[in-house]
Formats: sequence, structure tokens, C-alpha cells
Amino acid sequence: MALTQIETPSSDVARRISILGATGSIGKSTADLIRRNRDRFDVVALTANKSAAELAALAREFDAELAVVADPSAYDALREGLAGSGIEAAAGPDALSAAGGVSADLIVAGIVGAAGLDSTLSAVGQGTLVALANKESLVCAGDLVLAATERSGTRLLPLDSEHNAIFQVFETENAGDVEKLILTASGGPFRTWSRERMAAATPDEAIAHPNWDMGRKISVDSATMMNKGLELIEAAYLFPVGVDDIDVLVHPQSVVHSMVAYVDGSVLAQMGTPDMRVPIAHALAWPARMESPAARLDLAAIGSLEFEEPDHERFPSIALARSALSAGRGATVVLNAANEVAVESFLDGRIGFLEIAETVMRVLDKVDGHEIASLEDFRSLDRESRHVSENLVKSAS
Repeated sequence: MALTQIETPSSDVARRISILGATGSIGKSTADLIRRNRDRFDVVALTANKSAAELAALAREFDAELAVVADPSAYDALREGLAGSGIEAAAGPDALSAAGGVSADLIVAGIVGAAGLDSTLSAVGQGTLVALANKESLVCAGDLVLAATERSGTRLLPLDSEHNAIFQVFETENAGDVEKLILTASGGPFRTWSRERMAAATPDEAIAHPNWDMGRKISVDSATMMNKGLELIEAAYLFPVGVDDIDVLVHPQSVVHSMVAYVDGSVLAQMGTPDMRVPIAHALAWPARMESPAARLDLAAIGSLEFEEPDHERFPSIALARSALSAGRGATVVLNAANEVAVESFLDGRIGFLEIAETVMRVLDKVDGHEIASLEDFRSLDRESRHVSENLVKSAS
């Protein structure tokens, strides 16, 4: 379990914060909260993939010390955007990783996909608070990340709404009395669609999430319910429970963000409106609280809450993730790599929606995994899995 104790700065002192993935969905929500609470935060480092102009504007607004673009081709644009500001500009994978190691009180790890692993590990290595939205870091290298947290004394603060909900109601002192974790899922835009209708689904339909405003890749993961599979794997690393003690329940209203069931029959739930600024605000201010602009929950107006079991025939991704976690030997690395390639291929129009899960299933059958004891172990298996995935996509298109 990665929820260890470390010293935290006093609530009356501005918290030095870095945002890895500042121009993405998580980064923008984080920036909005900082903007509303400027006296509570000093921004240290900001990173983006290649949105140089947007990153430069944010860095200037918050008077950051460092701005980094992962794509070296965007460096000149970033440097020009920061000209005369005194803010350092850098680019490339090494600079991105180094940004995670810049001294700060809190680091928001919000880069989507396996691309965020290096910078997340750098952040963890600092021994400071890490607000983790990059679930792929735990999916791909959970043992490495947890070992690094133990060495540095880092505390991981979950930013996913589901894991943050569990974090808020998980009684650490009574961990042995937890019966199970219950991750809730909206069901995505295709919750009531038949497989025949889903087969013809377009990227625009897949990213039109009914409740949440998310990036394209995460929105597609929600539509296939792979997002919930990845969250199941992440929960197994974050909390001291076995994979068989983590359930998934479809909850279309996205009001109950997840639950913890105890041996005495009690079930504790965290609720709120579907706004990522709620869990982000909780992490930014932890162990205190801070105000967020999210709409307040009105249960009387909602009237009723619905729950249902996930349909594993129409949405096989949850079972694939659970199986990969149980299999070990890097199977979750294979799962994640295949899914990232398949989702990108769907968004590019190279495969159909149902072929996303089918591609992941076929890659898991074709690639023999191995234990992940180092970053190179991860990288070699990730490369192989992506190569196999791309070949399968090419043969299907």
C-alpha cells in the first residue's frame, strides 16, 4: 500500500506545486483551482506534450520557474512564448522526466498514458506528495512505483474520482476490516447500446461522455469500460485488498464515486457532482480542505440513484484487466500498450470500436510477458506489445 505518512507543509504557507500535463484535462482543472486560490500555491514547473503556446501562457500567468514540452519540435515556439519572462524553457523526454524531480511540495502527475511513467517516478523519488492521475504508472509499473515510494517516503494522493473517493472513506487503521472496494462506473455513452450498434460507433460518439469532461483517450476508455479495468488494477496497488475484493458497479448518475464495504455490514460512500475539481481540490489541500467551484450535490433534485452490474459480454475490458492483473508477469503492461495503440487506431479511423477490446485480447494471447523489475524491463515489453498491436491493426485495416 502506498498511502504512507510524510510531513506536510503548514496550511498557512503557500504550497509549491508542479503540474505534469498542465494543458490536459487534469492540468486545466488544477490550474483553475490554483487560479481561484493564488495565495495558497506557488507554481514551480509546468509540462505539456507539444502545446507550446498554451503552456507558455500558463507559465507566464502563474510565474512558473520552468516550462517543458515533451516534443522537441515545439521547443522554439515555447522559448519564443517565454521570451523576456525569465522562465526556463526545456524540451524532450529527458527534460520531461527531470521536471518531475524539481523540488516542490506537491506534484500533480497528470500525463495520460505510459508516457507519464518516467516523470511520475522522478516525482515519487523526491519524497514529497504526489497527486496521481496517471493511472498507467501503476498499471505498467506498480511494483516499481510502490518500491520507490517506500524508499523516498512519498505519499500518493489518488486523483481519479473513484480512487480519491475510496481514499476519503478508507479507514487505514481498520484496513483488516475492509470486506471489499466498490468502484462505480457511469457506463459511458454506450451503456444501453447493442453490440451491433456499437460496431458502427464513431469516434465523436465515443468521446461524448454523458457526465464527465475528459480527454479523448480517457473518454474512449470510458466508452469501452477499459478505464474501469485500469482503475481496478490501480486500486489493487493503492489499497491493501486482493483483486477478488474489488468490485465494479455501474452507476449512470456518477454521484456515488466509489464505496468501501466493511465486515460489519457498513458501506461508506463518497458522493458529489461529477466534476474533477472536487477530487483535485481534495488532493491539493490535503490534509486540509479547500473551496472548489463545483456545483453542490442536490439529492432531492436528483430523486433516485441507479446501480446495475456491468455487462461483460458487451464490455469485456474489465474482465481482461482483472485477468491481466491476476496473471502477473507484466501482463498489465501488455494490456495497457495494446489498449493505447487500439484506442489511437480507432480515433484515427483504422479500426472499429469493438475491435479495440478484440485487439487487446489478441495481443494478450500473442505476447509472453515477464517480470517488471526495472524500467528497461517495462520498456522492452511495452515496445514489443506496441509492435504486435500495430501489426494486428495493419492486418485488420
